[in-house]
Amino acid sequence: MPPLLEIKDLMTVFDTVHGRIKAVDGVSLNINSGETMGIVGESGCGKTMLALSIMRLVPASGKIINGEILFSGCDLLKISGDEMRAHRGSEISMIFQEPMTSLNPVIRVGEQIAEAIRLHQNLPTKQAMELSIELLREVGIADPEKRVRDYPHNLSGGMRQRVMIAMAMSCHPKLLLADEPTTALDVTIQAQILDLISGLKQKNNMAVVLITHDLGVIAQAAQKVAVMYAGKIVESSAVEKIFDDPLHPYTKGLLDSIPARCVDSIEKGNYLKTIPGSVPGLYDSISGCRFNDRCPFAMEVCARKEPPLLEIKPGHFVSCWKYSMDKNN
Repeated sequence: MPPLLEIKDLMTVFDTVHGRIKAVDGVSLNINSGETMGIVGESGCGKTMLALSIMRLVPASGKIINGEILFSGCDLLKISGDEMRAHRGSEISMIFQEPMTSLNPVIRVGEQIAEAIRLHQNLPTKQAMELSIELLREVGIADPEKRVRDYPHNLSGGMRQRVMIAMAMSCHPKLLLADEPTTALDVTIQAQILDLISGLKQKNNMAVVLITHDLGVIAQAAQKVAVMYAGKIVESSAVEKIFDDPLHPYTKGLLDSIPARCVDSIEKGNYLKTIPGSVPGLYDSISGCRFNDRCPFAMEVCARKEPPLLEIKPGHFVSCWKYSMDKNN
């Protein structure tokens, strides 16, 4: 069976006075129905822009210049704006990063959910509001008959995130893009939100793209993971393989900087491990491996030539000259 979502060599760019920024640079991914794919990496690595590209919501200053986004076999980059709007919300939904800025502050939350239902399901206002109440109940909001009349500022951060999930799930999409859905939430609420998304995924056999910088969230909620760095996928595999046997030096650095994994070193008086340096600018002038300046294993070829993304082990892909050379020898 073909994947629900198949991304091939996707490139999204922004033209600035300093040159062209490649926010998403040749990304390829496959996601199956009922599967959660985690996208992890530092801030600015292109995670959110990848999701916005899938939704065709790239800001006006940017554009998609290459690639394919096949959703159930349909290339989303080749259909009209009206056709894409029909997909967006009904078959593909997105939970945006900050619910306080994503929700309209002057419209009651029930009306915001009902608007999406009316648009995609063509239901009358009363029936759409009744469904909004049921959706709030489904996502665990107590007294939903009262809460539909609240404004976003009347709700806590966790409740606003639940409203966003209810809105995203209003038309039972096949694909849900969740951009940092647990940011700024305490650990207890974070676990509740992840459990909620997981339960809705199983109930609807929905695919989920979970975007986060938190590897703990990936370990809890995803089956597969792709590690992004400077606009590119540098490693992808099943979640267990990434945690048990990380291959790319950047992935190893991310895992080594998790406090829970460094506890023995910290107890011995050593500092928490960090990745030296910073993410490079994403301009045309970049050559070679983008992690080259920060990599403790960098070789001469790393500064000259970009490594390909190769399958080093079954289902385990990595973009690193160390493994590319081993595979070719």
